[in-house]
Amino acid sequence: MTLWMWLLLSCLLAYGWKLLGYLVPASVLRDPRMSRIAGTMTIGLLASLTIVNTVASGQALALDARLGALAAAGIALVFRAPFLVVVLAGAGAAAGLRLLGWN
Repeated sequence: MTLWMWLLLSCLLAYGWKLLGYLVPASVLRDPRMSRIAGTMTIGLLASLTIVNTVASGQALALDARLGALAAAGIALVFRAPFLVVVLAGAGAAAGLRLLGWN
C-alpha cells in the first residue's frame, strides 16, 4: 500500500473510533473513575510526547541542548514557577548550552 492509502485508512479508523464514542452510555461517562482515568491518560500522553520530542532526532537518539532545557524547565516547575518563567528557563538553558557548544 502507498503512503496515501495508509493515511486515508488511519483517518477512517480515527473517525470511526470517534463515532464509536457516541455509543458509550452516559452512565459510564458520569462515573468519577472515568474522569480520573481520562485525566491520567492525558498527562501520560503529554509527558511521553515531551520526552520523545526531547531526545529523538529522526530515528536516532539525540542528547543535546533540548535535554538541558527540559531539565531547567522541570526544576522551575518543582519550585512552582509561573508558566512564563518555566518557558523562559527552558529557552535560556537551551540557548546557554548551545552557546557553550552542546548542540
